[in-house]
Amino acid sequence: MTKTEKRKMLVNAAAQGVFARRALVEEALDDIIEMATGLARSLRKGGTVYLAGNGGSAADCQHFAAEMVVRLRGRFERPSLPAVSLTADSSLLTAAGNDYGFDKIFARQVESLVSNRDILFLISTSGNSENLIQAARAARTKGTEIYSLLGSGGGKLKRYSARKIIVPSNSVQRIQEEHIFIIHNLLYLVEQDLFA
Repeated sequence: MTKTEKRKMLVNAAAQGVFARRALVEEALDDIIEMATGLARSLRKGGTVYLAGNGGSAADCQHFAAEMVVRLRGRFERPSLPAVSLTADSSLLTAAGNDYGFDKIFARQVESLVSNRDILFLISTSGNSENLIQAARAARTKGTEIYSLLGSGGGKLKRYSARKIIVPSNSVQRIQEEHIFIIHNLLYLVEQDLFA
């Protein structure tokens, strides 16, 4: 592949990213604001945000939890916010996967950790991951609100979600880029709501 061909490929990828961001902003600004308001309300009442996702979405869960517990902005000091990424404990994940199957790795954690004052926050580019659906079902039995960042039309998870934001794209990488954009803006709004 020539340098010119590579440049065209990158320009095309950037254009797709711009299109995905524009479509998201046009369609989901109110959803982002409402989701941030719900997060702040739960945190104000002593709730914890529990996050689950697979692959790149698992990394996004850990990213989101880290910025809640530590901080989003370097010059904005605020109290730590309670958040737990259910993707982070390799011993727990492999024990649950070994004993109950991969579909139960998050549901088992939801059963023991999550209460009805918390939020289960699911991140999925497809919305069809069975282990996230099982986690949502477990959360429903406890009366826990479920928030989701999704793509590709939302998949099955959109039915379980009290609040959801669906990135209008079928491209995994474009969806993941927008999920990070949403995460940063959700937390920015939560910080403003709770501490500004």
